[in-house]
Parts: sequence; C-alpha cells; structure tokens
Amino acid sequence: MTKRPLRGIRVLDLTNVLAGPYCSYQLMLFGAEVVKVELPGTGDLARNLGPDAVLNRAGIGASFLAQNAGKKSIELNLKDAGQQALFEDLVRGADVVLENYRAGVLDRLGFGWNRLRTLNSGLVYCAISGFGQSGPMSQAPAYDQIIQGLSGMMSVTGTPETAPLRVGFPVSDTVGGLMAAFAIAAALVGRDRTGEGCFLDLSMLEASISAMGWAVSNYVISGVAPVPMGRDNATAAPSGTFFAADGPLNIAANRQEQFATLCALVGRPDLVTDPRFADREDRKAHRAELDAELNEALGARPALEWERLLSDAGVPAARILTVPQALESEQLAHRGFFTELPFPGQSGRTLRASGNGVLLDGEPLRPATRPPLLGEHNDEAVELARRWTAGTPIPRPAPEPSLTPADKD
Repeated sequence: MTKRPLRGIRVLDLTNVLAGPYCSYQLMLFGAEVVKVELPGTGDLARNLGPDAVLNRAGIGASFLAQNAGKKSIELNLKDAGQQALFEDLVRGADVVLENYRAGVLDRLGFGWNRLRTLNSGLVYCAISGFGQSGPMSQAPAYDQIIQGLSGMMSVTGTPETAPLRVGFPVSDTVGGLMAAFAIAAALVGRDRTGEGCFLDLSMLEASISAMGWAVSNYVISGVAPVPMGRDNATAAPSGTFFAADGPLNIAANRQEQFATLCALVGRPDLVTDPRFADREDRKAHRAELDAELNEALGARPALEWERLLSDAGVPAARILTVPQALESEQLAHRGFFTELPFPGQSGRTLRASGNGVLLDGEPLRPATRPPLLGEHNDEAVELARRWTAGTPIPRPAPEPSLTPADKD
C-alpha cells in the first residue's frame, strides 16, 4: 500500500512493554519505518511476557509479538561510546525518537532534548512516562495498574460492593500509546509547516483522565462524583446488561422511541405508560424496577434472537461475547482485521497480527513483516544510519494529482 500517510517517516523506538510499542505499532501501520533500539542481550521486557513460558524463554513472548510486527530490531548500549556514535547517526536521520523510560533517564544517558535537537533540529521527540517529565510524581515508578488506580478509573469500575476493580486489560497503557501516536502525527504535520521539531512530554495519568470523559466532566462541571454502577450505564435507562434465556445481552435504549420499541418487542407495551418509567429521569430513578420487568420478559428468547430482533428495529442490542468469540466474528473477518504472518523463529507456524480498525481507501492497514528477533537487524544498523544520514531516504510518494471534472468523466 503506497499511499500510507506516514510512508518515509523514520522512527527510533526505544520503548518497552506496551504503551510505547503500541504507539510505534500504530505509526508503523500508517507507513512509518520503525527501528526498535533494544538493550543487548535482553531487549524489550515484553519479549519475556505472556502465557506461554516456552515463547517467553525464547524472547518472543506473546506480549511482544502482539505489538511489534513490521518493525526492525537493533541492539545498542547507550552507555557505550562507540554505540552512542551509531545512535547519534541514526538520530540525525530520524524523524521521531520515542522512549518510555522514567523521566530524565535519557537525559542522564546524554541524550536529553537539548542534545537531541542539536543533532537534528527537525526531530520530534516523544517521551511517554507515568506522570510526565515534571512535577512531584515525575520520578515515581508506574505500571498500568498504578495509573488506573490514581486516575480514579478503578473507583468507578465494578459495583458498589466490588469496586475498586482493575479494568480487564491495560487500558492506561493503551490510551497512553494512542495519545502519543496522535501527538506525534500532529507534530509531524506542524514540522512540515515550520521545519522545526518539538518535544512531546506525555503523561499516562493525564491521558487516562482525559479519556475518562463524562466520568470527569460530570464532576468538574456539575459537581456530581461518579460511582461504580457495574453493568449499568449511568446516562440512561434501560441501558446496560440484561439476561436472555441463555445468557447476557447488552441493550442501550437511550432514546424515548427506542424505549417504546423495546417495550413493544418484548411484549410489555404497558411499561411505556407506567408513571415510574415515563421519561428518561423517571427511568433512571426506578432503574432496578424497570430492569426486573425487562429481564422477566427477555427470558423468553435466547440472546442471539433478541440481538437480531432489536437491532433490526433500531434498538442497540448485542450479546456479550468472550474474547475468543469476539475474535472469530464474521465482522472482523470481513474487515480484514487480522493478518497472517510467519511466526518468528518457528517454521511452519503462522502468527495472527491485529490491525487497528482503520481502512485506508477501503484497505485495512496491515504489517508487512513479522515481529523481529532480538537484534535481527544488527548487521543492517550501520547501513541504516548511512542511508538515513546520507540523504537517501525511503522515497516519499509524490502528491497524487487532483482530478478535474473532465478527468472524472
């Protein structure tokens, strides 16, 4: 796919585990050339993480494979003077340097922002950290669960009896990676206008609070502190998880007409005229009674039947799937979400690499190569630096000519 908008952009990725690698994976999918700079002998910690101990010992843990297809790997020790020189050459030809060390670590290695911008004035430098590069918590260690707790996210997850609960996947790492990718893309657009690079200081804590949306705005604007509501949606009723004959079902009848349609389809049109459920606020105030009435009616059919019946009538409804069920859905297959790649280090085995949900002119964004073995591209490092610094970049596609009305005809 030659039209990827970041084609020709070069990224030096010094990150580990998830937030940073997830960011550079997004940049790669949009066309960037990503080179992972890994610590000799050990590499990205994610190489040793995942449910398969054999893969972990081989340095290709599932956690690493999930976020690193399409990238190259070189080993560099930034404390070694000779390898520092090679890194400097790479920086001179790079568009982006991405790292997620604790605040100040790269500066202590001699490659803080002041040094990096003397090497390359057009560089976009993005530092992802738990709390940002400044402030009283800047030096505190942080993993995803720490950020989930400090952001307030865990306090609103679960029920009043079970909260606080951790969200079932590393959402703060993921949000931090997405925000970093967005910030980098925006900075590259700005650089095209000014010729100057910039320093992006990304706080996972702040990105997570930003992503919490209404849970935050309801408090800062209206003074209403969010509370854990389990399966229910605080903004409307009936909106949450209900129970069909064979399992759970999400229904979000947030509008008055959707509520009326739902009541008619489950055989309870009387609920529409019940004064307890007359409007949105009444239904929220009497949520428990309404849920009980609907669950009794929904027990007459299996979840899949209700999903089809309600969705066809314009009422948002769907079964609650397991992760394996979700990944095998026809919708994902139709969109080309997964790409089959050779499994690193294991002939005859394939790896399913995920996309990101974006189709570019109708085509899914896919990685072209499998995740790299540690140091797999060490032999290319000097040539890579030469190519990057000698003015022989990956060719950037020329703008496609606009079609005139006559051309379109």
